[in-house]
Parts: sequence; C-alpha cells; structure tokens
Amino acid sequence: MTENIIKEGKTLAIVSYLTFIGLIIAIIMNLEKRNPFTFFHIRQMLGLIIMLLVSNVSEKYINSWFGTVLWIITFVCWLYGLYNAFTGEKKPIPVVGELFQDWFRKIN
Repeated sequence: MTENIIKEGKTLAIVSYLTFIGLIIAIIMNLEKRNPFTFFHIRQMLGLIIMLLVSNVSEKYINSWFGTVLWIITFVCWLYGLYNAFTGEKKPIPVVGELFQDWFRKIN
C-alpha cells in the first residue's frame, strides 16, 4: 500500500473508531473514494462492535466478571486499532483481526 493511499484514508480510518456513528460516517464517506486503508480499519471496527455486543450480553446473562473481562479486552483492542489508524499502519487486531477481515471482506 502506498503512502499516498494511507495519507488519503487516514482521517476516515480514525473517524471509523469514534463510536458507531463515526463508523457509519466513515463507511458513507468512503463509498466514493474506495480507499483500501480506510476499509481495512472499518472492517476492524465492525468486529470490535461485535466483540462489544458479546461482552455486554455475557455480562448481563452469563457472568458479570466474565463480561467485564471481555469488555476490557475489547477496549484494549480498540485502543490498538485506533493507534494503528493514527500511525498509518495496517496491522490487524491480535488473534481476531484476521477473522474480521475475512468475515467482512465484502466491504470494500
């Protein structure tokens, strides 16, 4: 991926990590540009939202400690993804990031 592609998509990649609304904004604004760097981070954030939903459901219906641990893991992964978007790197979230890229591969 060239520096120009990363530079053009960096802002929307960062926006995609700023809540669910930021994700929707990034998706809509990137539909015309089709920047692969932005789509990479959009797919990562979609996976993080699923992780957040799983942690919330686990906390409520399974075990509050287990759900809290999952929430903390999700938060650390979110920080990791946000940091990579800021630095212009295309690194998947450890363990589950490649799965997110595979699950949401149609988003491009």
